[in-house]
Amino acid sequence: MGLTYAEGMANSPLLSKNKLKIYDTDPKKITTLQNDGRFDVYDNLNDCLPEADIVFVVVKPYHSDALFEQMQPMLNKGQIIVSLMAGVTIKTIQDKLKKQKVVRTMPNLPAQVGKGVTSYTASSDVSKVELIMVRSLLDTTGTSIHVSSENFIDASTGISGSGPAYVFYFMQAMLEAAKKMGFSEHDSKTMVTNTFEGAIELYKRSDITPETWISRVASKGGTTQAAIDSMTNNNVNQFIQEAAFAAFNRAVELGKNK
Repeated sequence: MGLTYAEGMANSPLLSKNKLKIYDTDPKKITTLQNDGRFDVYDNLNDCLPEADIVFVVVKPYHSDALFEQMQPMLNKGQIIVSLMAGVTIKTIQDKLKKQKVVRTMPNLPAQVGKGVTSYTASSDVSKVELIMVRSLLDTTGTSIHVSSENFIDASTGISGSGPAYVFYFMQAMLEAAKKMGFSEHDSKTMVTNTFEGAIELYKRSDITPETWISRVASKGGTTQAAIDSMTNNNVNQFIQEAAFAAFNRAVELGKNK
């Protein structure tokens, strides 16, 4: 995810060439990034961190404590810390780094194709101008949504953060059904992907609710209604909502440990 954001920023007009500094510890990744040509790449944190204006922290949460300990002496007062780590609270980051300007975000996987959704919130020490700068950087991978509190960051985990997996889960089921009906792998993929894309485009281009769109597709006693009745009788709607809340509750639980 860190590389996704780095590429989005590097490809935008916001940053001139080599204004983006990347620190990594993996020699193979460092070589690949150096060959890319769009970044200044470092294997020594002290060579890049003190000069940065905005610092994106993109590591697994269980690596954060060791990284914070290494970072803390190198930071300066004016820097803004932007976290893309799930479950690590703003207060934890402030306490560990001894810095008050912190933005916490929740990105999602479609950022890789410029269709991401990133929810974000910030400590009161981040000014409006600084928050606009951060938002502009987040928007290089799609769109961003400012939320009023960290509770909504956890909630975003259950909807947009984990959401792509729900879509893939539903797609997988439709692909398997298509193949069982005798369609080839290629034709199954074409039907399913274009059906999703078409339905999403219809929804985006109108103010019509999904419920109304369902009624437009489903005729009484027809084939679509048979499918909808099956999902309704099997409580699919309720199970999807419960799944989203399960992700939300897990995000809250992870935050309590940080």
